Amino acid sequence: MATPHIELNDKNLVAKTVLMPGDPLRAKFIADTFLKDVVQINTVRNMLGFTGTYNGKPVTVMGSGMGMPSIGIYSYELYKFYDVENIIRIGSAGSYSKDLNLYDVVLAKNAYSESSYATTMGLKDTTEFLSATKELNDQLLESAKQLNIPVTLTTIHSSDVFYRLRFEDYIDIHDKYGAKCVEMESFALFANAKALNKKAACLLTISDSLVTHELTTPKERQEAFTKMMEIALNSI
Repeated sequence: MATPHIELNDKNLVAKTVLMPGDPLRAKFIADTFLKDVVQINTVRNMLGFTGTYNGKPVTVMGSGMGMPSIGIYSYELYKFYDVENIIRIGSAGSYSKDLNLYDVVLAKNAYSESSYATTMGLKDTTEFLSATKELNDQLLESAKQLNIPVTLTTIHSSDVFYRLRFEDYIDIHDKYGAKCVEMESFALFANAKALNKKAACLLTISDSLVTHELTTPKERQEAFTKMMEIALNSI
């Protein structure tokens, strides 16, 4: 049956593995560019979702929106009510390190966050760090190796805010917690996976740098981050 945020009644039209970009238009780009036999599964709030096949294997791609509350809702409903087993976030991130440049691909080993998301939802023994699923990460690393695409495996920062009054905070977070880049969703995704005994991973493309102040355009973020898309699809 449909959920408050996903209109689909037939859960069989959702694949066991879902790729989840933040931008629903990136989800549409992936479906249009890489998938065959595509069926649209969601339009509620324009959070577009599609199911198709890649190399003959079923895959769903659906937007998550921005921030932990948003991905928290969509990933929970996919896991809980549509029997999804694996969600791979494919998003953008800001670099905290001079070693990560625009378009570099990052795989989250774990996510540090100041967020109360995990404790608020009821997870016990929750720390400031939540890990990705090693099994999925190993598959993604093998996929990247097959495609000859360099990937940095590291701790990331999942932030509740995009704009900070003190810009230099990123230096403290980088130095204290070892986070090499920042995004706003993965901690909640990892929390839901832990709570529901599911699997989650996060691939990121560096879209801007807090060190050099370089940045990409909205169109580039929507359509040009193809390396992480290919890694994720090839891993299925």
